[in-house]
Amino acid sequence: MRAKITYFALSAALVGYLVLVGNRGVALIRQGTPITVAFGASVLVLPLIGAWFLWQTTRFARSANRLAAELEAEGGLPVDELARTPSGAIDRDSADAVFARRREETVESPEDWRAWFRLAVAYHDARDTPRARKAMQRAIALHDGKPVRTA
Repeated sequence: MRAKITYFALSAALVGYLVLVGNRGVALIRQGTPITVAFGASVLVLPLIGAWFLWQTTRFARSANRLAAELEAEGGLPVDELARTPSGAIDRDSADAVFARRREETVESPEDWRAWFRLAVAYHDARDTPRARKAMQRAIALHDGKPVRTA
């Protein structure tokens, strides 16, 4: 729940920033000189990029949550079996052992979105966010019957 609140707060801040930047771009264009019009047009590119990024991130999060809900309904969500240090940090050897099992699942069933979802969670637990995102993207594509990019 805390992650959702943080996501919405940061998204609202980004939208506010994009509106402010967009207003500056429009103000520059309204001045009408060739230089200010060029600067204003280039400034307007930033809100477009930011809006696209926010849309893609929101779409990804919604798709991942949809898969999590479906997996939870099936009783297939991975349980937290990781050992932790006294401070609460994940024990590296424990994360490596879970990761090895999850990776083996995907090797055995490369077309199973559930295995890729669990691998994404294992990557996330290992603090490897780029690979976690790619594994989740693959799980979403497999679930939705879309072509899967191989890298």
